[in-house]
Amino acid sequence: MSRADPAGTAPRPRPLWALGLLRSELAMTFRRWRTLALLAVLAGVPVLIGVAVKIETGDGRPLGGGPEGGGPAFIAQITNNGLFLVFTALAATLPFFLPMAVGVVAGDAVAGEASAGTLRYLLVAPAGRTRLLLTKYLATVAFCGVATLVVTVSALLTGAILFPLGDVVTISGTHIGFGEGLGRALLIALTVAASLTGIAALGLFVSTLTDSGIAAMATTVGLLITVQILDQIPQLHAVQPYFFSHHWLSFADLMRDPVYWDDLVRNLGLQALYAAVFGSAAWARFTAKDITA
Repeated sequence: MSRADPAGTAPRPRPLWALGLLRSELAMTFRRWRTLALLAVLAGVPVLIGVAVKIETGDGRPLGGGPEGGGPAFIAQITNNGLFLVFTALAATLPFFLPMAVGVVAGDAVAGEASAGTLRYLLVAPAGRTRLLLTKYLATVAFCGVATLVVTVSALLTGAILFPLGDVVTISGTHIGFGEGLGRALLIALTVAASLTGIAALGLFVSTLTDSGIAAMATTVGLLITVQILDQIPQLHAVQPYFFSHHWLSFADLMRDPVYWDDLVRNLGLQALYAAVFGSAAWARFTAKDITA
């Protein structure tokens, strides 16, 4: 113990304190019943898809009931290889279920603390507004990864139980081994998780604009739905490539041989841009905000 600190009350090193703050935020996020309910719903989607496909093809009919089968390419392949349930489940949850769950968590990040009356007390601790906001965003990004992983693992287990596993036929028509196919599935899951970082930053920005957690969550989900609708209007084709959701389904290009990287790179670059712009806007708003709750 140094002479300058006879009582042993020296502040903890900031990096260690910041890690403790992040651990605390992660524990709080994943202990909430709302978060667990969202993850449970996401885990149930692949099960429902798998059971529906199994029932539909149980009598030997091709999927869709037509002579040659129907439905998207991923769905048509599930009966031949359960690994395709992973791709189908991610394609089914990415347009709405996954981003909605992320929007709920991000929207509640700051506004939820304000509405509960705990935000002011968090800022009394030596966290500082910038570090607290960064911790909130990192916790939301962690939720993006966990939510995507839940869908992936649920789909993989369901596919292994209900359907055979084996070599994978790519969209290009070539064959790859099961190990490589599983590796691509994990890479797709990482891409999907990264695709959610843009809306995570947008939700965090919205969360700094209000002291109502419910309002922030509703606004973020409303923006998600609005952008999805606008992305389907042909007259807006000039601006659609700049919508955060426009390139989300580009992860399918990872199932081509060779892989098409152009749209994948555009998607990840766009998410980084949204994270930078709305993350900066959230910081500017939060650092200048008068905290009364």
